[in-house]
Amino acid sequence: MLKIENLTKYYGNLKAVDNLSLEVKKGEIFGFIGPNGAGKSTTIKCIMNQINKTSGKIYIDKELVTKDNYKIKEMIGYLPSEVHLYTDYKVIDMIKYSDSFYSFNTLDKALELANYLELDLDKKVEDLSLGNLKKLGIVLALMHNPELIILDEPTSGLDPLIQEKFYMLLKKEKERGKTIFFSTHILSEVKKVCDSVALLKDGKILKKDKIENIIDKHSIFVTIKSNSLEEIKDELSIKEEGNKFLYDKNINDLLMILSKYKIDELLIEEMELEDVFLNYYSENL
Repeated sequence: MLKIENLTKYYGNLKAVDNLSLEVKKGEIFGFIGPNGAGKSTTIKCIMNQINKTSGKIYIDKELVTKDNYKIKEMIGYLPSEVHLYTDYKVIDMIKYSDSFYSFNTLDKALELANYLELDLDKKVEDLSLGNLKKLGIVLALMHNPELIILDEPTSGLDPLIQEKFYMLLKKEKERGKTIFFSTHILSEVKKVCDSVALLKDGKILKKDKIENIIDKHSIFVTIKSNSLEEIKDELSIKEEGNKFLYDKNINDLLMILSKYKIDELLIEEMELEDVFLNYYSENL
C-alpha cells in the first residue's frame, strides 16, 4: 500500500531523512518508531507532500505520489502530531465543513466516531482541550473511510481510557482492510496495536521486522542471588557488573549451568519492548 524508495530530505546542511526505504503491506498496522527528532514527522510530511523531498520516490497503491495526484489524496486519512483548525468554528461545523470536501456522505461516520470518542459537538474549537482537539483530528482523518491512515503521534493528549478506545478503533479499521501507518515514540503502544515495526534513528532505519520477531529474537534478563555469582558469570561469559544481566543464548544451557551451583534467588524476565529498542540503539551508537 505504501512504498518509499531512497527518501532523503535535507534542511540546509542538516540531513533529516537519510536514504530511507520501506514497504507497508495492505491491511497491516505498521509502527514507525523513534525518539523525537529521529525523522518520523519529516518522512510523513514528505509522504503527504507538505514539504519537498530532496530525493527519492513515494508510491501509494503503486501510484507515484505527486502534488497533483488527487486520487491518491482521497485515499489517505491524515492526523498530524499537532492539530490546527479554524478556532471560531464549533466542532459540528468543522465536521460539516470537512464533509463538504467530498462527493459522498461522510457525516454519518463522523458523527459515529465523535460519539465513540465522547467528543462534544457543540464546543468551539478554540475551547477544546488538547485531548479533545486530538479527538476531532481523529474524526476528520477517518470520516471519509480512507484506505491508508497516516497517524503522527496520535495519542498525545488523550486520556488513558480514550487511548484504549482509540486502539480498539484502529483494530476495527484493520479488520475492515485498512492500512495504518502509526508513528510514535511511545513504545508501549507498539506492542498493543502494530503488526510490523521500523525503528528509526537519525533519519535511518535501524531495524524492520514483525513485532513478535523483534521481541522473541532478543535477550532475557537474568537476576541471580548466589555466593557463587562470579563463578556463574565466568562460566556464562558474562562481563556485566552486578547480579542482573542480559542473556541471549539457549535458556536450557543456562539452567544446566545454574544447576551446578547453590542458588538463593533466581528471576528470569522477558525483555520489555523499551529494553529491546534501547539495546538496538546502544548497538548502533
